[in-house]
Amino acid sequence: MPHKMTLTGSATGPLREYDRYVAFDMREKGSPSAPKGLKKSTFISYTVFVAKKAFNKTGLTKKSIMHEKILIQGEPTLDIPIDECPGEIGIICFQITVLPNKNDKEANESKDKKEAQKEVSKAQQEVAATKQEEKQEPEVKEAKTVEPEVKEPPVPEKKAVQPKRQQPTQPKGTQDIVSFDEIIVPEAFLKTRPNPVKTKEVVEFVKRTGHLDKPLTIDKETKILKDGYRRYIVAKTVNMDKVPVIYEYQKQED
Repeated sequence: MPHKMTLTGSATGPLREYDRYVAFDMREKGSPSAPKGLKKSTFISYTVFVAKKAFNKTGLTKKSIMHEKILIQGEPTLDIPIDECPGEIGIICFQITVLPNKNDKEANESKDKKEAQKEVSKAQQEVAATKQEEKQEPEVKEAKTVEPEVKEPPVPEKKAVQPKRQQPTQPKGTQDIVSFDEIIVPEAFLKTRPNPVKTKEVVEFVKRTGHLDKPLTIDKETKILKDGYRRYIVAKTVNMDKVPVIYEYQKQED
């Protein structure tokens, strides 16, 4: 079985275009410590080869690839000519993913907090206005005491309506909600086909309840799917934008 590799980082050199694929270089730091008696490694350089069709789907350009953080999944190769592979190791890329920018994520969170604060302030203003109206009501009643009193038939009291029990919006054990497009599916899952009968049962459950029966299990850093491929297929089938997840150390049975 070929050795699988995963790289994260940005391109360290310009994008090179060929007939049916593109190539660029990446680096990863070596281990900070080595066994006694051996030299420490500083970094390893890689040359990544990606099919043009897969690269174009990422939205990356010759300029942006130097600044965006990307994740590469593939296998090493020794069959590329040396003039096309300046890196120490060549990587045939099976999947390339642009990872979310930390600054953009923090900016969105800050925007959400500001909007929430505005909503709270608006609600407080409405409460204050209601209290002010209640204070003014006795004055109005006193001004109308000169009118003859008209007795009205008693109005039967309405029984308080018991609030309906709110159904859960996510399955039990959910730790986080992530975008469906962020999840990376390993090649080992893509080669399998979940039981269609069980898959149909989960689809019917989602249509009935509005959420999956269990969360997916993913790696917190790389967003790589670790468990729950059937539920991933169901989420894709019903066009879910976001899915419930737990992280690898809270793994559940499928």
